[in-house]
Amino acid sequence: MSAAPLDSVIVGGGPAGLTAAIYLARYRRRFVVLDAGASRTSWIPRSHNHAGFPDGVTGTELLARMRAQAERYGAVIERAVVAAVQRCADPAEGAFEVHTEDGRTHRARTAVMATGVIDVEPVLPNLYQAVQRGLIRHCPICDGYEVIDHRVGVIGHGADAVGEALWLRTYSPDVTMLTLGVPMDLTGAERRRMAEAGVRAVEEPVVEVHTEAGRITALTTAAGERLVFDTLYSALGAVPRVDPARPLGVTLGSTGRFTVGEHQQTNVDGLYAIGDVVEGLNQISVAMGHAALAATSIHRRRLKGEGRLLSD
Repeated sequence: MSAAPLDSVIVGGGPAGLTAAIYLARYRRRFVVLDAGASRTSWIPRSHNHAGFPDGVTGTELLARMRAQAERYGAVIERAVVAAVQRCADPAEGAFEVHTEDGRTHRARTAVMATGVIDVEPVLPNLYQAVQRGLIRHCPICDGYEVIDHRVGVIGHGADAVGEALWLRTYSPDVTMLTLGVPMDLTGAERRRMAEAGVRAVEEPVVEVHTEAGRITALTTAAGERLVFDTLYSALGAVPRVDPARPLGVTLGSTGRFTVGEHQQTNVDGLYAIGDVVEGLNQISVAMGHAALAATSIHRRRLKGEGRLLSD
């Protein structure tokens, strides 16, 4: 006879997944966290807008603290890459089967997608190590305050990138868009808005990246212009990690992320989605809020199934 299904499988070990783990562990639920070890939080050099850390906190430290807290209450966290989340053929064995790339299978009554997104990095020469060291920023919501009066370059094209450049004008009068040779493809109104805000667009390809003392100091375009910046942002977007749940027929929004209803449940009964992989604001605090809602809903769902909840 197979083992009883878990109460839940959490796919992803970033802030969303680990917060859900803390809650479910303290609710004394049986679950496992499957963590591929690729949380984009680990790339954060130091966050200064996360509540409770007035001197800032690195992404790796935050993840380590959250993992230790979850494990203190008995959370099981396994290193694994999830290949697919599917319906169980036999309902007696649970609602979902979660298959890992190394051949393991976990069966559970609910599943939580906390898989996050992958940032689209700019294609620039000599840049790989610079990106790894956090010299390209991705989140002006998180760290725009830290670039007050900097010379800021925004790498991107299209309306979304323009929106990020205009957002950064809150902090600096010197903001330049860099399209890396890709046409801007903007409406006349969008170009006028850029001009009114004093945001310049450079549509030439970049042929050289100059670094000094461990930071990017300048870029040289194909036309030979040398552009000097204090800070660079990538506004090329992100790719949500939704593929493992596609076999379930889950509904995705306009940006390819999960859409959820009350308590973070998707259109698939028992499947929850939390964090950056959900349509909305990509922030650690938001991801943690998602996790609290989803984990509490799962606990209430199980209490009801166990006959220990008087009402909804």
